[in-house]
Amino acid sequence: MRHDENVWIPLGDGTRLAARIWRPVDSETRPVPAILEYLPYRKSDATARADERQHRYFAGHGYAAIRVDLRGTGDSDGLIAGEYLPQEHEDALEVLRWLAGQPWCTGDVGMIGYSWGGFNGLQIAALRPPELRAVITHASTDDRYRDDCHYMGGCLLGSDMLKWASTMLAYTLQPPDRRFVGERWREMWLERLRGAPALARDWVSHQRRDAFWKQGSVAEDYSAIACPVLVVGGWADAYTNAVPRLLENLTAPRRGIIGPWGHMMPQDGVPGPAIGFLQEALRWWDRWLKGAETGVMDEPLLRCWMQEWVEPRTYHAERPGRWVAVDAWPPLGLVPQTWHPGTGGGLSATPSEAGRTDSLTISGAQECGETAGVWCANGHPDEIAGDQRPDDERSLTFTSEPLDHPVEVLGVPTANLSLASDRANALVAVRLCDVAPDGSSLLVSWGLRNLTHDVSHEDARGLAPGRISTHEVRLRVCGHRFDVGHRIRLAVSPTYWPHAWPSPEVVALTLVADECSLVIPVSPPGARRPVVHPFDEPEAAAGVGGLPEAVHDRTRSVNRSGGLHTIEDRESHEQTVRPGVTYQERMRDRYTIRENDPLSARVMCEREVTSTVEGGAWTVRVVADMWCTDDRLIVAEEFAATADGAEVFRCTRSAAIPRDHV
Repeated sequence: MRHDENVWIPLGDGTRLAARIWRPVDSETRPVPAILEYLPYRKSDATARADERQHRYFAGHGYAAIRVDLRGTGDSDGLIAGEYLPQEHEDALEVLRWLAGQPWCTGDVGMIGYSWGGFNGLQIAALRPPELRAVITHASTDDRYRDDCHYMGGCLLGSDMLKWASTMLAYTLQPPDRRFVGERWREMWLERLRGAPALARDWVSHQRRDAFWKQGSVAEDYSAIACPVLVVGGWADAYTNAVPRLLENLTAPRRGIIGPWGHMMPQDGVPGPAIGFLQEALRWWDRWLKGAETGVMDEPLLRCWMQEWVEPRTYHAERPGRWVAVDAWPPLGLVPQTWHPGTGGGLSATPSEAGRTDSLTISGAQECGETAGVWCANGHPDEIAGDQRPDDERSLTFTSEPLDHPVEVLGVPTANLSLASDRANALVAVRLCDVAPDGSSLLVSWGLRNLTHDVSHEDARGLAPGRISTHEVRLRVCGHRFDVGHRIRLAVSPTYWPHAWPSPEVVALTLVADECSLVIPVSPPGARRPVVHPFDEPEAAAGVGGLPEAVHDRTRSVNRSGGLHTIEDRESHEQTVRPGVTYQERMRDRYTIRENDPLSARVMCEREVTSTVEGGAWTVRVVADMWCTDDRLIVAEEFAATADGAEVFRCTRSAAIPRDHV
């Protein structure tokens, strides 16, 4: 196998993108198809080992595998201004043409990626470049406003907006590898530091689903994608909603997989079981890039892990369940089952007595949401939602009698709520829980809705306080089996911190319980057949070590005298990139809020990245802070860079952004 650590791909404007390439040694005389992964995450250190595990594997099975740093990141020239901008797509089209024109390439190219690479694979496919024959997208979305780390249901994501902005800013501020760019490395580094994108400011400035978010959202026109797409997600990941939407709306050849894992590749999936995903990818590539009949299109439209009860804990190495086959989306044989809340706290399959208008009122507890876990789990300890009982006590809950038969849910649960708010700006959080005979409460699915977005996410309107209206809240897609003796619980609250940035005033919601409903998509007994061909065991390139070990922990504390609730996440990664060269990332996120004071909400994020390199060391540090007033959201950032212990750059900046019904 031939491996080139750095190859320059020239663009028409003179910019050079840096690529790492693995390919068979005889590919110049026997050309092979190419597989492209296109990311801002630093091919020479941050993702070096993961890239080696995957791309060396593909090269060992008859492909050229290419990992490219986006413009302005890693070792590439230029500056990056934001996520999924037209420049990123235009560069990709040039990269595809360059790849197809190489003597070692047949001219057929596929794109693979998870998270950012999953997003842009879909976006580039929508441009229909003739070289792009197939895509594998994992942990991505078709709608950047509806299902990304910035907003959910029109609510600003306090848990991830600033968190991701800080992480991405830290990536953009790091220098290129001096081995490849030579003496230009310091000049390029200073250019990046001076031209750092204001990501948090930009994201908070667009609080509705406007043109900013529609850029890069393939949901605007699913028909634009013509090449075959394999769509992959995980139940513990935050991006799984896109899997069924893409399967339902794409017209190109497509297949889907949903496993139990978090935001990570399925061959390393936690919670398990992990699968032999690289073998599945080869079946896809062999079919669409080499024309081999691999049987991949004989598989069901979707293979998914039907999850079962597990004791609520903040970490699961494995999730009990089974693989099931789904031949169409929406699934064939699905029965929408309606459950009716009652004013006594019950949840029944039988509607309440007609004509009743009893109501229940709940005032928002700002600390509700402490048991929610992280928004997007990465397979680390202390990430998964724990026992929901503390948050159940802070919510209006409606609980069924013990089930006398299993109820298997597959799809998107929906709550239809008849309610009134006592404030013009309000949100609602809805949770679906599985309550065991011992009373422990397992989170199955959840959703948010900014009630001022009732018409659409493009149109925010203040509520008329006290006026009853009906609001639909769509929860996250889920696959879960409620066992005999367990109970189904619906929980409703006007707060869900830190996921939902709180409304500017304490909100009381009044529910007309007898006019509300929970609709869950239920599979009748025997409707979901098992997967005929089970997945292989996970594989990776031979001789390559495992992924870098990560240390993660979450702590929660309460200052009883002042009522201050604090959640703190800490995470660190360290890896030896090559002998004598290390790369270390440290992250700390702190979420605080005071009881009965929504304006006390605050998020503080710290990032520090250090690398020891040949001839020295460098460090990038980012500290970001976000807080609010009744009419403003304030974002402040400070970042600095040092080389060999001496500071080379420092910047402090802030922005106060008007609240737009958030």
